[in-house]
Amino acid sequence: MSVAFRRESDDEHMEPKFELPIPPGPNWVTARGLRLTREKVEALEAVDTAAMEEEAAKKHKRVLRYWRTRRATAELQAAPGGDAVAFGTRVTYRLNRQERTVALVGDDEADPNEGRISFSAPLARAMMDAAVGEKVDFAGKSEAVEIVQIAVASEA
Repeated sequence: MSVAFRRESDDEHMEPKFELPIPPGPNWVTARGLRLTREKVEALEAVDTAAMEEEAAKKHKRVLRYWRTRRATAELQAAPGGDAVAFGTRVTYRLNRQERTVALVGDDEADPNEGRISFSAPLARAMMDAAVGEKVDFAGKSEAVEIVQIAVASEA
């Protein structure tokens, strides 16, 4: 049948709804990240979707599937030693003569505005395994980042 004879309400040409994308790589989590993931699943499961409109209920169920998958695939990482930059550490570094502090956490726990970046972020990957006083390459610049301090991140 020619497209000219279709009604605009036909569902065939609507944009398909895909699952929420899962970040590539392992699903490493801190104890805090695992707790937040479990709380998110519990909160989503507590919602009564029967009272929602159909599209809102579908969206809610898609989000719930994402968080259930993240809970099921979560890999709790042991607390780091704190002598080198690693997953679960809080790192103070100097970049462009400015000091900043970030915690290296899992993808779902990351919030740059709160000082938490994903362990898979380019900056985190550049600093990984570095010790205090070490300078590492970043963004195509040699020795661009200097590690000032390393501590085990708090679970708050």
